[in-house]
Parts: sequence; C-alpha cells; structure tokens
Amino acid sequence: MKGRRVVAPRLKGLVQGLLGGEGGKGDRIVPPTGFTAQLTLFSAGAMAFLAVFALALALATGRLAERWSSELAGSVTVRISAPAAQLDARVQSVLTILQTTPGAGQARRLPQDEVAALLEPWFGPDMPVDALPVPALIDLPVSGRDFDPEGLALRLEAEAPGAVLDDHSAWRRPLVSAAQRLRVLGVVSLLLIGAASAAMITLAAKAALAANGQVIRVLRLIGARDITIATAFVRRFTRRAAVGASVGTLAGMAAVAMLPNTSAAGGFLTGLGFQGWGWLLPLLIPVVAAGVGFVATRWAALKMLEAVR
Repeated sequence: MKGRRVVAPRLKGLVQGLLGGEGGKGDRIVPPTGFTAQLTLFSAGAMAFLAVFALALALATGRLAERWSSELAGSVTVRISAPAAQLDARVQSVLTILQTTPGAGQARRLPQDEVAALLEPWFGPDMPVDALPVPALIDLPVSGRDFDPEGLALRLEAEAPGAVLDDHSAWRRPLVSAAQRLRVLGVVSLLLIGAASAAMITLAAKAALAANGQVIRVLRLIGARDITIATAFVRRFTRRAAVGASVGTLAGMAAVAMLPNTSAAGGFLTGLGFQGWGWLLPLLIPVVAAGVGFVATRWAALKMLEAVR
C-alpha cells in the first residue's frame, strides 16, 4: 500500500508534465514521427501548393474579365460593303456621320496592312487582301457615356446603306462570361482544397488517437479530462499543418513566379499570376491551414474520445 501511495503521485506528476503541467509540453503524448506526421505535413504542403495556383487563377481571371470588357467596350467597328467604285465615297459619308455622333471619338479607317493582319490567322500571311472583296473597316473609339450604339446603327442604316455597326457585344459577352466562370471555378477549387485538407488532417488525428489508446486510458484513470487530452493533439497537428502549408505556399509562389511573362505567354496566359499587393495574399494560406487543422483536429479528437468512453 505504501509503495502504491508513492508511485501514484509520481505517475500523476509525469502525466501532468506530458499534458502541459509545470515545465511540460502539452503535445508530448502525440508521436512526433511516423506516418501521421508525414501524412499531415505532406497533405498540408500539397494542398497549399494547389491553393496558390487556384488563388492565382481566381485573381488572374478576374483581371482578364475586366480587361476584356473594358477593351471591347472602349471601341466599336463600322463595316462598309459596297462596289469598289463606290467604296471610298461610302467611307467618307460614314466618317461624316461619325464626326457628328455624340460620345464618339476620332474615327479611323483601317489600312490594308492592318486588315491583312486581322485575316492572317484564317487565310495565312501570303493571302493577297487586295484581290478579295474585303469590306472597309472603320475603328471608332467611344469617348463619352452619351454614346448610343443602337441609335447610331439605325442612323447608319438610314443614311449609309451597306454600313453595319459592330459593338463587339457578340464577342464580348462570351469572353467575359468565360472569364467570370473561371474565377468562380478558382474560388470553388479553394473551398474544395480546404475541405480535402480538413479531411486528411482529421484522418491523421484519428489515427494518432487510435495509436495512443493505451496512453489515453492511463490518462483517464488518473483524472485527465477529454478536453485536456484533445488539446495535446490539437497543438501538435495545428503546428504540423502550419509548417507543411508554409513550405507548400513558398513552393507554389516560386512556381507562379517562374511562369512565362506577358510577352512570352501571349493569349490566355497573359497576366496569369499575382501582381503588386496580390503577392501577399498567398501568405494567408498557412494561417488558414493552421485554422483548418485546429478545427478539424479538435472536432475529431473530442468526437473520438467521446465515442470510446
């Protein structure tokens, strides 16, 4: 009996040290190595790496939608079809109408070399544009909010037969809609990445709890509360999630920085990445990952401890 009275306080002091008592660290009962640690670090790093690209996609497509909308809405095109002998006269007539149009800027007829550049993707660089019945094109910048494309189209139809106004709406709407949907896809990807990270951390926490079942039973025998035991696991797994996400975020930012620049990428890839203060946004990913690890581990630990009572 005397031996038991001596051993019990020592065992209790040891357990208090493991759970964060005097000079102790509350996460000592969680194995520092093993597949649970590797799984948490790897999943957090991989998900953070993917989150960087999802965030870059969401930001880039948002800028792309704004740029396409502003560029296409900033000008309209007048297409003039007429016999070769009457084409120049029709063009002058249309230019006169455009000069008196409210909200219209300085109209300019596109020269043959610019028209050839527009047709090059379809006909190739060696196609003689002069031999084709190509209509004359007039570029009209929009300089004021009082510009009325519908009114101008009706006026051209009445005063300049053969002149058709193209306000690029047929091209603008699908492009802007596609960019906006890609931005939504990027946001949804971020949410799915967060959910997947929470699931992986939850599984790792449950595996660690199951592996330490004997220790948990001893802790309960000496009066340790479930919230105290859960805190030990939460502390360790939150730190693992933060470290893994930090490494994955830095790797993702480095990969985004190595993407082709604007002049080399061209087309859709132009502007893909972070710009200016946008480079600070990925630094929030480790903070979010730590929060996800905290919530997921706390929930998993309390649920499992409650189930095995």
